[in-house]
Amino acid sequence: MEQAETANQSDDSKLQTKRRSLQKYVLGIILYVSMLRDVIFCPYTKVEESFNLQAVHDLLYHGSNISQYDHLEFPGVVPRTFLGPLVIAGLSYPFLYINMFFGFNKFIMQYVVRIVLGSLVMVAFHKFREAVEKQFGATVSVWLQLITASQFHFMYYLSRPLPNTFALILALFAFHCWMTRKQRMFILTSAAAVIVFRAELSILLGLIALEEIIAGRLNILQIFCWGVPAGLWMLGLTVAVDSYFWMRPVWPEGEVLWFNIFLNKSSEWGTSPWAWYFYSALPRALFLSILFIPFAFLLDYRVRALIYPALGFIVLYSFLPHKELRFIIYAVPLLNVAAARTCAHIWNNRLKSIPHSLLVQFAGLHLMVNMCATVLILNISSHNYPGGVAMANLHEMEMGAKDLNIHIDVYSAQTGVSRFTELNPNWRYNKSEELSLQSMEIMQFTHLLVEWTDDIASSEPLYLLTHSVISITHGYSHWGVDLTVFPPIQVFLKPKILLFKRKISYPSLILNTNNAKSHKI
Repeated sequence: MEQAETANQSDDSKLQTKRRSLQKYVLGIILYVSMLRDVIFCPYTKVEESFNLQAVHDLLYHGSNISQYDHLEFPGVVPRTFLGPLVIAGLSYPFLYINMFFGFNKFIMQYVVRIVLGSLVMVAFHKFREAVEKQFGATVSVWLQLITASQFHFMYYLSRPLPNTFALILALFAFHCWMTRKQRMFILTSAAAVIVFRAELSILLGLIALEEIIAGRLNILQIFCWGVPAGLWMLGLTVAVDSYFWMRPVWPEGEVLWFNIFLNKSSEWGTSPWAWYFYSALPRALFLSILFIPFAFLLDYRVRALIYPALGFIVLYSFLPHKELRFIIYAVPLLNVAAARTCAHIWNNRLKSIPHSLLVQFAGLHLMVNMCATVLILNISSHNYPGGVAMANLHEMEMGAKDLNIHIDVYSAQTGVSRFTELNPNWRYNKSEELSLQSMEIMQFTHLLVEWTDDIASSEPLYLLTHSVISITHGYSHWGVDLTVFPPIQVFLKPKILLFKRKISYPSLILNTNNAKSHKI
């Protein structure tokens, strides 16, 4: 009898292990599919992502021919590191040969590059999830994944070639090392994240280190012994690599830090009130999951150790006037653990009473509401890249044409145009910002991508006489509620970019213009 009971317990244990393994596999697939969904529905990128994307393109297609690199012609306001693009380009390189072998167009590689980046973040998030499961249990881990998959912004940023995304990879690994008490690796990973990618992470990771010092698990001597050599090694690495690519001595993140913090010039791109992260960014990033976070303070003292550094980071970073949600994206997984801990508590007590069962239904319902909000925002986001769509339309409409000369205005370049969208090697693509649309030079271009403005007709630029509109690309305008249709929430568009084609040849234009000037004289 005892042997039979032991055998039954062993079978139950094996079945439970298999069930948990299947559960982890399914949840992992859900998260990965969520990342792929965002890449497919929003394949284009914006100006903040421009450097890293163009750098990966140039590494793949120009190799050691640095003179052809985009950053030398369009350096941006501050330099950025090539270390992240080098990793992505290296991992994407085999797919470049596959792409060329099958004769696919170059834009397929932009999908590949973003998927590779998203996959790296997913690997880091998986390590973070493992640490959460080890410390809080499997139920909290499950809820963490469900909550993360239901939200929009964290999943959306996973595949976006932003400096914040590269830093997020190292931040998640640092969180894993911190939670599993791998203090040395925590210091080394933190040094890499701060020195190479985003200096502001020193606030978040520094608060975590301070918490560890107070708890007696880390001391200042260890931080110096491990952190200083790691920091110097990372500093030497980024200076050596980036000085080669930028063709001058440079520490990119040092210049970014000086520009944003000491000169406070980031405020030139707009400012927000001090509390903006709390009343706008976090509610949009967390959706209804934010309601569960306060209860985690009462439920588990271990959660407070995660929340204090996250909130402290946001509080301190709020003093910088220029604010964007992506600047605090590293705090989102930590806050989601708190929400997951509350949901796990509700789930574990679901059979105790009717109120508990109602709370479980609310916890499940909040995931559905999150998903509905995600679908809406994803729909809106898919219409936020008119420049990329206009370029795709141009290549489709002029597929068989040769020797086209295309001018891309600033707005188009900022909303989706990248070197991956320049599909025809026989065409010339011009993104010169100094070129005035009112000048005669604009007449040399066979095609123009021009931002729509409400006064474009009344301003009567010269190109309206020489070029004709062949396509209008629409973009996001606003959303509203219309109860007469389904779904009742509708996304409205408006014209964003006009695609012009020259009506007569360039020599004829020059001749006609000169004749007109002669008659005036």
